[in-house]
Amino acid sequence: MSGTAKPSIPARPQQGLMTDKARLTLRHWLQDRALRALFWAMLRLPYRWRVPLAGWVVSRVVAPLAGYRARIRENLAMIMPHLPAAEVARIVRAVPDNVGRTLIEIYSGAEFVAHAVSHPLTGAGVAALETAHQAGRPVILVTGHFGNYDASRAALIAKGYRVGALYNPMKNPYFNNHYVAAISQIGTPVFPKGKKGLGDMVRHLRSGGMLGLLMDQAMRHGAPVTFFGQTAMTALSAAELALKYDAVVIPTYAVRQRDGLSFQIIVEAPIPHGTPEAMTQALNDSLEAIVRQNIDQWFWIHRRWK
Repeated sequence: MSGTAKPSIPARPQQGLMTDKARLTLRHWLQDRALRALFWAMLRLPYRWRVPLAGWVVSRVVAPLAGYRARIRENLAMIMPHLPAAEVARIVRAVPDNVGRTLIEIYSGAEFVAHAVSHPLTGAGVAALETAHQAGRPVILVTGHFGNYDASRAALIAKGYRVGALYNPMKNPYFNNHYVAAISQIGTPVFPKGKKGLGDMVRHLRSGGMLGLLMDQAMRHGAPVTFFGQTAMTALSAAELALKYDAVVIPTYAVRQRDGLSFQIIVEAPIPHGTPEAMTQALNDSLEAIVRQNIDQWFWIHRRWK
């Protein structure tokens, strides 16, 4: 009797594991179907209605359900504890509104690009960007989850610059497939984070290309630099790539304008080469300055300070 019972003991956890896997796969599939249906419906609308509607849905429906409002309040309470209650309430609504607009814009392809390129490049780094391009020198374009970060990429590609982008694959593989297709409509090449995209990314840089990076998420193995006066673990990758391949490091931002649809594309002066930590701190300071001027356009939903 004992001999027949023993094999059945490890089989049950394995069965449970398979069930959990199946549930996760089903949940991802259902989430993706719901998002596809929502995007399909919104893309049937004129662009000028579609974008604000997506913002409203994320701000008023998704954000409360997903806990985004509480997280925004927590971050603001830590970083800006003296903000008036009315301003906090406004930011809590405005941040997810910008997120919703950004998401549907990315899926709007050529219509989004037309709004992104409707104004000239501005800022102290425009000449340096062109000089690097003419010389065939690689450029690291650093931004954050601010405004619509893909608008600056679209604008630079429209000017004839060879801009690639590093992206973080989504946890939901079904969603990831069409998300990569959407960002590829804005411009290519795009490189997934990890070993898969590293080789292509390096070849692109060595050939004198430009690479767009977002560097405003907490990194467990990053450097303890500061952001808004608090320690924020930040990846040194932008600085390290620049030093290794003699690339120019330029912060760039797309600031959403008052109409909610168009952008001011800002190209800041290059960050001087130095230690990776000093360069990364300078990049954090650059992002902090632009966020302070447009506080509701940064992704305060992130757990930036861990």
